[in-house]
Amino acid sequence: MKKLISPAARMIFALALALHILYPAFAQEKQSLRILDLATLEGIPGVTYRYGFQKGISDGSGVIHLLTDKETWLYLSHLSYGSWTLDPLEVSHAIKNGSISCGEQLHGLQPVSVIALKMSEEKDKKILISDQERLHHDAGAILGLDPAVSGIRKSSSFGFDPVMRGFKYDQLNIVVNGLQSANAACPNRMDPPTSQVALNRIREVEILKGPHALRYGIGLGGTINYIQEAPDFTSTSGVYGRLSSLFESNGDVWRNDARVGFQGANYDIGVLGSYSLGSDYLDGDGNPVPGNFKRGTLGLYADLQASKKDLFQVSVNHNFARDVDFPSLGMDLRTDDTWMASVKHTRSFTGRTLSQWTNAIYFTRVDHLMDNLLREPRMMDAATPAITQNWGFRSEGEWKFDQGKLFAGIDFKEEAADGTRTREITMGPMKGKIFYDNLWQDSQIRKTGLFANYLLPLGGTVISASGRLEVNQAVANNPAEEFAQLHNQVENTQLNPGFSIGAQRDLGKAFSLGIWAARVRRSGSLLGRYINSLAVGLDPWELVGDPQIKPETNNELDLVLGYSREKISLELTLFGSYMTDYISSVKTDLKPRLATSPGVRQYVNVDEAVKTGFELNFKQQLSAHLSQTLGVAYTYGKDLILDAPLPEIAPLDLRYGMRGHFLQGKLQSGINLRHVLAQERVSEAFGEGQTPGFTLLDLDASYPIGKMLLIKGGVQNLLGETYYEHLSRPIGTNRTPMYAPGRNYFVMVNFKFP
Repeated sequence: MKKLISPAARMIFALALALHILYPAFAQEKQSLRILDLATLEGIPGVTYRYGFQKGISDGSGVIHLLTDKETWLYLSHLSYGSWTLDPLEVSHAIKNGSISCGEQLHGLQPVSVIALKMSEEKDKKILISDQERLHHDAGAILGLDPAVSGIRKSSSFGFDPVMRGFKYDQLNIVVNGLQSANAACPNRMDPPTSQVALNRIREVEILKGPHALRYGIGLGGTINYIQEAPDFTSTSGVYGRLSSLFESNGDVWRNDARVGFQGANYDIGVLGSYSLGSDYLDGDGNPVPGNFKRGTLGLYADLQASKKDLFQVSVNHNFARDVDFPSLGMDLRTDDTWMASVKHTRSFTGRTLSQWTNAIYFTRVDHLMDNLLREPRMMDAATPAITQNWGFRSEGEWKFDQGKLFAGIDFKEEAADGTRTREITMGPMKGKIFYDNLWQDSQIRKTGLFANYLLPLGGTVISASGRLEVNQAVANNPAEEFAQLHNQVENTQLNPGFSIGAQRDLGKAFSLGIWAARVRRSGSLLGRYINSLAVGLDPWELVGDPQIKPETNNELDLVLGYSREKISLELTLFGSYMTDYISSVKTDLKPRLATSPGVRQYVNVDEAVKTGFELNFKQQLSAHLSQTLGVAYTYGKDLILDAPLPEIAPLDLRYGMRGHFLQGKLQSGINLRHVLAQERVSEAFGEGQTPGFTLLDLDASYPIGKMLLIKGGVQNLLGETYYEHLSRPIGTNRTPMYAPGRNYFVMVNFKFP
């Protein structure tokens, strides 16, 4: 009898224990979570979710119901909002708040990378891109966080000029909020457009790869869109602010940022400022490299909700730079003052097909001075004051149909540049003689464009079609005599059509496929048309423009393969670009302006060229506290006429990162590894040299003290590698490499309220 009762008793006890443990789960009621549109705060229907074994679709009000625990991740996806995940802690916060918000992705589904600089409060402590990057005085430098973007550097501390897939300068469309832009006043691009973007209010950066983002203009190789924060209206009036300071040991670099705002039910108004300065730094071998700079920003903004349907936004920034070393050039930046202003009105509609209409206008002025007065020894005193001005407007409507969505509108941009170099001979038989060189010739380009972008779901496939028709008018209002002799016609009007079509489809539960094709044409820039005998290229040859240069055309195909499962995602992008009338330069027998110049190049069209390559991005959640990422990018470029490599193509770039959050998510730590291969495919025609590969290792950690204070510290280039980037311009006539900083320790303090 004992033998029969004992097993039965043990079974009953086990069942009772299991029921006791599982009872809370059975007794737990499902909790509601509403998914809201970030802009309208309306519920988003049709969001697919997966939470452990629970899965489904949000209802008409954007609500889902979950049985939650402390270990499961929530996976969400939507056609117009993309895919995103919430870790267990974020799920807990979302359930407590009752809702989460998501911004609609409006880039038309083309290949895109997003660098988030500021996220919602729930994720503020989990940002992979920290406040350290937002403190940077050059908005171009943070683009290097994506391996697909490299940069031309002529200074170690300022003027990061982005290169993406081998496209550079005006082949990339650089905009703020899809509209505002600036032109480099310096012909040598000491002050590229990215350097004029103030990061204080930038929420994220869209890196739109390929020529597909025709809504924002013509980007032959891609569009980089800096997106500002949305207005933060509150039911009660209040004050908020932020104060950040960072110190870097190598170069004694100080970076500071401050912001104070006032908000209420229908207003969000504030002032902001930043100031950074640094000095010479040491490379990995302990050798000094010129790196002096001073950089600051002052600005104000006002977002006003005039009615439930009308939103007015005003922004004014003054950026300034002083005494910036440019060792790769013949001059240094002495002063740079930039004013950027914009006004935007958004009208929302309900109960009709037209859901939103946006009108905006902007103005930008860059006042730049460069000279060689601190260079020793020198044979002449040279200085170039230059001014560029941009202004434009944009009017766009958004229509939502039962099937599909349409964006369409008109925009206008005018860019103008003027500047004269003064040369006073200080040595030799011509001592005291002064020469004046008309560099920009008071040149001007006007662009008037009509554009449309239509998104159409067809079964399980989403079609994206974009088009743009742009009239490009160029003129030199004050042509130099020698330039007019070379080109008897300095005016030109060109018509540039562009078209892109793409499709994206899920293949089963884990795989997705996207394919895009585009044919886009771009006219030459102010530099390519009107620069007058100045060395602005890769080699020391002077360059002269051609007002009648043909537009260059990019025929591109992008293929995106995606894989996404619980805690793991992989995306591979393959691209191929066939270009006709590609704008480059060739050597001529023209006489150079300076005796030290080896000769003169002129901008010309290359009949045929190709670029191809790939980008790979991998993410994996290793555990509740640990994640890893991997990114790789490579571009191959070839001039088909010369059967030779195209110049200034960055080598293969690999990034690996591992991040962890511990102590209830408060302690954030990370390790980042970057490995760059040697670049041996170089253009001998442009005197481009080969560069060795290198490996970098960075460490960082951050911890909040209370609710308002955050401390972060770390070390960059931990191994003290002596290296230089392939696209960094060499120093002097002996072409000494401009080495990057060696080991660098940093500490940052961030205070924000309330």
